[in-house]
Amino acid sequence: MPESTQKETAVVINKYLAELMGTLILVGLGTMGILATLATAGGGSTAQVIAIAFAFGLALLAGIWAVGHVSGAHFNPAVTLAMLLDGRISMADAIGYWIAQFAGATVGSLLVLGVSGDRADVAATATTYSELSTAIIVEIALTAVFVWVIMATTRFSRARGNHAPAAIALTLVGVHLAGIPFSGSSVNPARSFGPAVVGGEIGSGLWVYLYAPLIGAVVAFALYRLFPVPDRVED
Repeated sequence: MPESTQKETAVVINKYLAELMGTLILVGLGTMGILATLATAGGGSTAQVIAIAFAFGLALLAGIWAVGHVSGAHFNPAVTLAMLLDGRISMADAIGYWIAQFAGATVGSLLVLGVSGDRADVAATATTYSELSTAIIVEIALTAVFVWVIMATTRFSRARGNHAPAAIALTLVGVHLAGIPFSGSSVNPARSFGPAVVGGEIGSGLWVYLYAPLIGAVVAFALYRLFPVPDRVED
């Protein structure tokens, strides 16, 4: 195999590994934050919602800083879908990203299981809803906002400053603050998949969190196209 081909293959593999590791960090740290708040704040409190929101936001920020320069830090099948629609990623890479993201989320939940030693603890970190119609609307709307911000800030950062990591992480915090009481605030099929599989909650409404965020990603793409971000920003 020519040396150039070997290097190209290594770059591709590194991108997929980066997505796996980044999603692992997001799901692993975020769901451990849920367990920590359950152990200290009790269920359903305002402090718990705030703590969980920041746990996921900071976990995402950590993942972006760690491997964002390698893969673009999607860590979310909905983000990858939007980037595919926008032509920023090929179909082949999108498939590789999706596999890596679901694998990373599952490994992250397995690590949480290793820490807690109780499958019920992992099940407690799965996203759940009380009203199906509300959950669908909330997941679509919040995913649309979250992915739209990602698409806009990553494009804008090319033109002026690298503020995207903070903007994306804070948007995720805001999305969780708004959505946790209504849908569990997944906005990420992989985030819901890992805890559901490892926690044995695969049949408990998981399908909502697999398709609603993807619809939200399509809406985000449409909004991004409606309000495009220029590659260059005039002073």
